[in-house]
Amino acid sequence: MIVIGLTGGIASGKSTVAKMLSDLGAVVIDADKVGHEAFQPRSEAWHKVIAAFGKDILGKNDEIDRGKLARIVFSDAKALKRLNSIMHPLMHRIVERKLEELRRQGVAVAVLEATLLVEAKWTDLVDQVWVTVSSEAAVINRLVGQKKFTEEQAKARIKSQTPISQRAKHADVVIENDADQETLRRKVKELWRKLNLSAKDRKAHS
Repeated sequence: MIVIGLTGGIASGKSTVAKMLSDLGAVVIDADKVGHEAFQPRSEAWHKVIAAFGKDILGKNDEIDRGKLARIVFSDAKALKRLNSIMHPLMHRIVERKLEELRRQGVAVAVLEATLLVEAKWTDLVDQVWVTVSSEAAVINRLVGQKKFTEEQAKARIKSQTPISQRAKHADVVIENDADQETLRRKVKELWRKLNLSAKDRKAHS
């Protein structure tokens, strides 16, 4: 099984690429969904996050209100670092188990879609790192137009993330996404074709 680690900043097209890869036949593990899973009430992560940030972040049914938590951590770098130090190791274990299960099922290509793939030190779980990148102007336009952020909120979210240049250093593949979706789709299809050729070549020499 080939495992692709797919990462990129907010509104860079990462989830769009993940959906395209899924349509082509890859099995996608979404780190955000893994985070939701880890946050289940009374779980190890739930207890640790409540201990760190207090019960004020709880919503109905004792579930962690991700909106309340986001407002805390995205306005305080130390708080964000504290949350990540709790969540990343726990989520690594969950992802590792999911990948093992996919291998047992005979899946050919798995994609780990994770914004913090590099920062969380999850690159040991993948064979290749793919990074989606977009210009700051394009990202701001998407956040304002699609997510209804204010321009100030968009810039603050971009500033809180790892710079594109730093992410790209770890990339085996950089996918530029400043054009339309059809251009992006063509790029992804070509990458998929090369991936399948590489997989066949590896199989022939094994």
